[in-house]
Amino acid sequence: MVTSAPQSASGSSKTESLILWFEDVGIADVPLVGGKNASLGEMIQQLSAKGVTVPTGFATTAYAYRYFVKQAGLESKLRQLFSDLDVENLKNLRDRGKQARALVLNTPFPKELEVAIATAYFKLCERYGADTEFCERFDPEYRQACKEYSYDTDVAVRSSATAEDLPDASFAGQQETYLNVHGAKSVLEACHRCFASIFTDRAISYRTIKGFDHFDVALSVGVQKMVRSDLASSGVMFSIDTETGFKDAALITAAYGLGENVVQGAVNPDEYFVFKPTLKQGFRPILEKRLGSKEIKMIYDVGGGKLTKNVPVAEPERLKFAITDDEVLTLAKWAAIIEDHYSEVRGQYTPMDIEWAKDGQTGEMFIVQARPETVQSQKSGNILKHYRLQGTSDIRVTGRAVGEAIGQGLARVIRDVQQIDEFEAGDVLITNKTDPDWEPIMKKASAIVTNQGGRTCHAAIIAREMGIPAIVGCGNATGVLKTGEEVTVSCSEGEEGKVYAGLVPFEIEETVLDNLPTTQTKILMNVGNPEEAFGLSAIPCDGVGLARFEFIIANHIKAHPLALLHFDELEDAAVKREIATLTAEYEDKPQFFVDKLAYGIGTIAAAFYPKPVVVRMSDFKSNEYANLLGGRQFEPHEENPMIGWRGASRYYDPNYAAAYGLECKALKRVRDEMGLTNVIPMIPFCRTPEEGRKVLAEMEKHGLKRGENGLEVYVMCEIPSNVILADEYSKVFDGFSIGSNDLTQLTLGLDRDSGLVAHIFDERNEGVKTMVRMVIERAKANNRKIGICGQAPSDYPEFARFLVEQGIDSISLNPDSVLKTILDIAEFESSRS
Repeated sequence: MVTSAPQSASGSSKTESLILWFEDVGIADVPLVGGKNASLGEMIQQLSAKGVTVPTGFATTAYAYRYFVKQAGLESKLRQLFSDLDVENLKNLRDRGKQARALVLNTPFPKELEVAIATAYFKLCERYGADTEFCERFDPEYRQACKEYSYDTDVAVRSSATAEDLPDASFAGQQETYLNVHGAKSVLEACHRCFASIFTDRAISYRTIKGFDHFDVALSVGVQKMVRSDLASSGVMFSIDTETGFKDAALITAAYGLGENVVQGAVNPDEYFVFKPTLKQGFRPILEKRLGSKEIKMIYDVGGGKLTKNVPVAEPERLKFAITDDEVLTLAKWAAIIEDHYSEVRGQYTPMDIEWAKDGQTGEMFIVQARPETVQSQKSGNILKHYRLQGTSDIRVTGRAVGEAIGQGLARVIRDVQQIDEFEAGDVLITNKTDPDWEPIMKKASAIVTNQGGRTCHAAIIAREMGIPAIVGCGNATGVLKTGEEVTVSCSEGEEGKVYAGLVPFEIEETVLDNLPTTQTKILMNVGNPEEAFGLSAIPCDGVGLARFEFIIANHIKAHPLALLHFDELEDAAVKREIATLTAEYEDKPQFFVDKLAYGIGTIAAAFYPKPVVVRMSDFKSNEYANLLGGRQFEPHEENPMIGWRGASRYYDPNYAAAYGLECKALKRVRDEMGLTNVIPMIPFCRTPEEGRKVLAEMEKHGLKRGENGLEVYVMCEIPSNVILADEYSKVFDGFSIGSNDLTQLTLGLDRDSGLVAHIFDERNEGVKTMVRMVIERAKANNRKIGICGQAPSDYPEFARFLVEQGIDSISLNPDSVLKTILDIAEFESSRS
């Protein structure tokens, strides 16, 4: 049980104190106790009342460090040692670093500093329940010895440089951290080693490159009560998407045991995305959950010779998420609270990089560190840079993409940090994982590929900071890739990074977003891949005019919905095994479909919130459905699937209605549980108004009633009957979206997949334009929204201008057409006014 804090330091005594308690410091005290400790104090003082829990402790001050250096006369010796320092020469850097650390470690602490640290540690022990009366029964000369042997509260001892965690630099991880430290003697030894770690090779190199004088940076040491996450879980979270800079999502990672493995990239953790705006409104907007392998965990080395040790995680535990949904949401709320507070204090938007831990003894969650994020927050929001491959090649390995860039060069496989002098500038670094000792060569790499790690590991953080593409968590990159082979590392294709054989050509497109004109016609975007949604949201537009269910089903779900609903009745044993593996986390197989679809829709909707996001319900043809896992058992053979059993005709059919119900459940979850009411469902290939009514009735069975909770339902206009009966469709639906591909096909009476008549297919045909003109006119007459989501306006600027002439409300375009079409339409609208 925690007792009250010791008496606070105040006034000028603060600047000359050897020790300060976290409760006595705040963010303004970075010069006194470094960014890490100042941040802990700030949260304890300012955010405890808002529910954010932080373990307490104390910090040695920068004054204490400088007092130690001055009393021992270390500065002149160290300056002489660094007089010929060359951080580009690894041997020189290693030699100077080793000598500097030895000099500090071989210099005893001043007695008064030893006493101050030990006394503060004893008080911390008392605050956490140590027996304060036991040692008092001894005479004074024995009382101190009693405390040294009997007071042994477990603490974390962490370095905190006075220039650490400032917005333009990240010194995190460059000095040492010691976990599960017990007893005053061990605490003093750990503090001494922290002081010496200000001269690690990586810290010396980083300060030199960033232009910090080695003696302008002082070291504070934080001594904080340990959270027993060795018995539970821990991780890292960011209040921003680390890859795209999307501001409204919190990224949370989690693994079993102490958090060092996540930070160092020794494990592939679970990952969660949470949407902050609707979280603050009381909803439960978990946008994504990804199960990590979590193969090892760091625990206390009870009875052993080390403070901590790594042990394997049993497979049943690895196949479960490390924290519950409620805990995910609690952490996300804290991330938002911390971000909002620091943004207010600093007077500018300040996304945060936060470490958390769960206590396995009490079940409580804690924040153990928080610092400003130093990569995305520093980027210009006015320039959009897009990398695009111009060819392809064999894929050698895949993993989690870090950033959105492309890099290439000769692969250099290095398994041990002692071999880093073999690395040449411009090589692609291939290794198991990195830690700060690797940083001197990381800055020279054209790209980085690791076997282990998640998106918050050391390799990922440093790669982002340096602007280098990286792929982490590849599994066996060091075994597959060979030193000397040419490779291309692509992080430009979504969340999966790919290493291609050879030097694949690519281009970089930069767009300045300043002073883009505003158009009267709404310009929307077609978005298929949820993994690209956060990045695409940076492109100025008025929302999403077409998000397809099919991409999510084919790429994320992969199984036919009826195969999941009738899993026990599957006839193909091989297919059944494959689906069982795919859905291993789920006893309820249909719930897998609902979850994955909801995550995909939710991610796209969140990326553009609160702008409208029109999502088209599934529109596979029967032959395409048959290609999903288990699909052949449930799909008919049709001679012409293009105009067969597709779209609306499936949704109310007894043979498919249950599968459509899963789509409705996913959509309801996105709108009602995640709070993303900007989602507008759209019904494809609806042949008659009566079909439309039947579909709406099916939706109502699953809680989606048009008009309730602001629900609108659109219909695709892609069949001539949609145009001819537009007045009737207007009584059933709230809006139309023209599908120019199918409308052209069915107006001209051709199969767009047939090469024999492909030359006739043209949306600019007068017959097609007449159909488009008619439906825009009737939609306007019935006060219904009308837009287009087909390919034509992306391909043909003159067709886009035709649509504007007809008074269309919105045009939805492929992402690469949005900016140029905005400029073209703005000019055209201006010329007509």
